[in-house]
Amino acid sequence: MFPSVQHRPVCSIGARAVRLQSINTFSNSGAKSCKSFSFSWVGERVGLLMSWLQKAGRGTNKLASDNKKEKLLSIFANHCSFVTGQRLRRAFQIGELYSNLYSERSRWTLVGSIWRRLQSKHAPTGKLIAALAGVFMWEDEKIRDDELRRCAWELQAVESVRSQNVSPKVAAHVDQGWEVVMEKKNFRVWRRPVEGSHLFEYRVFGSYTDVTPRQFFNVQLDTEYRKKWDALVIKLDVVDRDVNTGTEVVHWATHFPYPMYSRDYVYVRRYQVDLENNLMILVSRAVKHPCVPETQEYVRVHSYQSKMVIRPHRSFDENGFDYLLTYSDDPQTVFPRYCVSWMVSSGMPDFLEKLHTAALRAKNMDVNVHDYVNVVKPSQPSQEQRLGAENTHTSGPSQIYA
Repeated sequence: MFPSVQHRPVCSIGARAVRLQSINTFSNSGAKSCKSFSFSWVGERVGLLMSWLQKAGRGTNKLASDNKKEKLLSIFANHCSFVTGQRLRRAFQIGELYSNLYSERSRWTLVGSIWRRLQSKHAPTGKLIAALAGVFMWEDEKIRDDELRRCAWELQAVESVRSQNVSPKVAAHVDQGWEVVMEKKNFRVWRRPVEGSHLFEYRVFGSYTDVTPRQFFNVQLDTEYRKKWDALVIKLDVVDRDVNTGTEVVHWATHFPYPMYSRDYVYVRRYQVDLENNLMILVSRAVKHPCVPETQEYVRVHSYQSKMVIRPHRSFDENGFDYLLTYSDDPQTVFPRYCVSWMVSSGMPDFLEKLHTAALRAKNMDVNVHDYVNVVKPSQPSQEQRLGAENTHTSGPSQIYA
């Protein structure tokens, strides 16, 4: 009924199983080895292909990369010009809006407050932006109150030595190494070396009895009048002004003795009239301003400082006063040190005499000079006003700043 089944020996079946297992084992190991071999072969061929492409396209890739860089730079420049144009138009619109809303003083006050806030929070960034934008940083370059106070202390020191009837040479040794280089009837000139340089700092102490302190002070500050009485002046203009304090930046170009080129100075100046201590102070020193770059026409003097202190004998509008002038600059000459010292020590008295003559002309009403002092004589206060003043909080002595 059932088909006959042919039985094979057990030993033959076991041998076949062993062969199959060995074949599978060999095939698996062979597959792994073939797979690793194929990967290594492909990687080697790809490396050879890339090196061949690099060698073949070395000349053409440079040209293509240069063209690509030019295209990218052109796109970037167009984008920057577009963005910059948009920003400038927006800034112009904002400025026009504020010019219609606020006065000039209010606008400059607003701009100054924004710069001070930016500088206080991000000082290096603010300075960099100001330099790139061509903005003069008044907060960094302004003449501070302590500089004005030091000028007053220097005058008090000279007056104290003078009141003791000390000889000029002894007084020079007492006062920090100053030596007398000239002594005339109305003034006396000292000098001392500037540390770390070959230059000298000069000091002049003198008196005038035929002109008022107000006239002498105004003549120094009036730039338009100086163009008339000082023949050495080539250019003298106020290029910038701080509306909060009245401090000014001045560009001054002047002739120098032949064969030297003309020099120009850019300096900031500030004055103070101290009614409490009966003093008038004027301080100037060199600065850099973006509106006055250096030119080939003049030699720029970068180191310059001048301090003038005036003490009236009685009042600002009566004849008679003492003054102390401290001056130093680096005219950038190639002459020996003694030649420069002679030019300065002889030129300073000549300048003071011309200044005195100009003040006398202003006193005689030959010319009109702007009044920078503008001191209003206070009236005598009543007893109630004096009591009210004692009870109110005051900010210090009566002073006029600029």
